[in-house]
Amino acid sequence: MSEIEKSFTTERYVVSYPVHTDEDNLRLDQFVMKFMPTLSRQFLKKKIEKGEVVISGRTPPHKPSAKVHFGERVTVTTHNDGVIEEELWHGKPVAKDQEPGVIYEDADLVVINKPPFMITHPAGKNLFYCATVFFETRYKHTVHSIHRLDRETSGLLLLGKNPKVSQKVSQLFEEDRVKKCYFLIAHRTEGAKPFPFTAKERLGRDEGAIPQGMISAYPEASALGKESETHFELLLEKDRYVLALAFPLTGRQHQIRVHAACNGYPLLGDKLYNGDSSVFLRFKDFVPTSEDHEKMQIPRQALHAVALKLAYPKDEMTHYLAPLPKDLSDWLLSKLGLPHEAVEALIEERVSAWLR
Repeated sequence: MSEIEKSFTTERYVVSYPVHTDEDNLRLDQFVMKFMPTLSRQFLKKKIEKGEVVISGRTPPHKPSAKVHFGERVTVTTHNDGVIEEELWHGKPVAKDQEPGVIYEDADLVVINKPPFMITHPAGKNLFYCATVFFETRYKHTVHSIHRLDRETSGLLLLGKNPKVSQKVSQLFEEDRVKKCYFLIAHRTEGAKPFPFTAKERLGRDEGAIPQGMISAYPEASALGKESETHFELLLEKDRYVLALAFPLTGRQHQIRVHAACNGYPLLGDKLYNGDSSVFLRFKDFVPTSEDHEKMQIPRQALHAVALKLAYPKDEMTHYLAPLPKDLSDWLLSKLGLPHEAVEALIEERVSAWLR
């Protein structure tokens, strides 16, 4: 039996799932939720009622309670209506860059400056504003995600144009042969660790956390979590805001955000690791308060993958730099009176020393 089948265009995303023996007799809504857990039950119910979820061999629309059976396929279609992926800020859609900037490109690979809110590859409700979909539409063939950035995180992202080079470069990441540097803006809280410092708290998913998916930090000597390490260096501090660089030496989920927060530097705009994760839930449910907006200040976490160093395109080490995105540049100027050119000069000076 063939496995999951997908097709993408800028207007429509279609995915087809086979029903296996352990899924026989599941409700239709439960079956789809198994593969698309980020969809709300109400949103999925509407898709089923509109006939956008189809069981092979049966005439839609189905009921959410319809049972699926072994050997059938369930096909889910999502149309790009311009609304499904909206990010709201004070009740209005957040302006998004229409396309990512290209930092480097050859016949095998493209290095991009991913805009905030663009996801690396389709997942959940984020199906169209995706780096792989954008370049697959441009190139008219499959594009491979070599590594990933969180949806809200902007900056350097590598995409492969063919499987051979994609696997080769992916292996560099897997073998820790890629040096990474991130720019961040954070609040300094009481008792924050002085710069420079290296965070070695172990990180792991807390299954009992609300919301699900939060990563917890544990002492370095703990048996919980996984070994993690991030080095932090200060660029400048003003009005209890810090501009810093983070150099992750491991690649755990949410690593920089959690390491910064647990050492006294929660990131500006971080809805999850700001000391009150209920902020995240209110934004997720589209019911944030005015206090939530005031606390966050910007629509997303202030984290930007600013530099990468790896042996590509040749065997010698090459580095790539990504300019600051407009949203962070605008905040730096309006809040701290810092033009982005001055901040980028500080970043380049420090990155140059790091690259030696």
